[in-house]
Amino acid sequence: MHNGLPRHVAIIMDGNGRWAHRRQLPRIAGHRAGVENVRAIVARCAELGIEYLTLFAFSSENWRRPPTEVRLLMDLFVHALDQEVQRLHENGVRLQVIGERKAFPVKLQRAIARAEAVTAENTGLTLVIAANYGGRWDITEAARRLAEQVRQGTLDPADITPEMLEEQLCLNDAPEPDLFIRSGGEQRISNYLLWQLAYTELHFTDCLWPDFDRHQFDLALKSFTRRQRRFGMTGEQIEHIEQPAADLPAEHLGTT
Repeated sequence: MHNGLPRHVAIIMDGNGRWAHRRQLPRIAGHRAGVENVRAIVARCAELGIEYLTLFAFSSENWRRPPTEVRLLMDLFVHALDQEVQRLHENGVRLQVIGERKAFPVKLQRAIARAEAVTAENTGLTLVIAANYGGRWDITEAARRLAEQVRQGTLDPADITPEMLEEQLCLNDAPEPDLFIRSGGEQRISNYLLWQLAYTELHFTDCLWPDFDRHQFDLALKSFTRRQRRFGMTGEQIEHIEQPAADLPAEHLGTT
């Protein structure tokens, strides 16, 4: 953390469909509004110097949705990548997509690869999109890779450590999320980054994702700065090690 801010924020962007329903619009209109909102939150993270932003765009369970909605979501994903990649690149943002992308249409797989390649050398904010991702899938794939090493005789099962498993997970090159945000009123993590969220601070809000603006994001950050993260230690130990994070000045997070 720097100035009390998280290095890594992870978000479940929930509420697009309900936002559209309340306005008597098709669900895809809510998803389009949600994509527009991503741009604002990415910009705010870059402005504040947050290093990683991980967004849950499409879970491995979302294939259960109506086929028409899934198809429209795939098309929207391709369109968003094509429209935004140059803007991300010009602002020094590195894009990374995690999840099992082989299930996606070839057009989308190519768009992902192209966007990642264009932004690969950027050193500003890293924007991670979790698509066809699930925490259980992530851990299972990591276990399979370790099991293959055991099968080949290069690894003794007795030598496996949590650190070794973690090295096989998605986001193994990023710090664990400091702050998790879920919009839309639900209070669960829905198979998202199960391993990585072990000590993450959780923030739930009733605000639907298309309405989760800069002000709402700043409220979540303010809530985070007021918490004491103990990581299994006592509060007294933490206070001895370092000063607790102070509230951020108004010029950083606004006063409204």
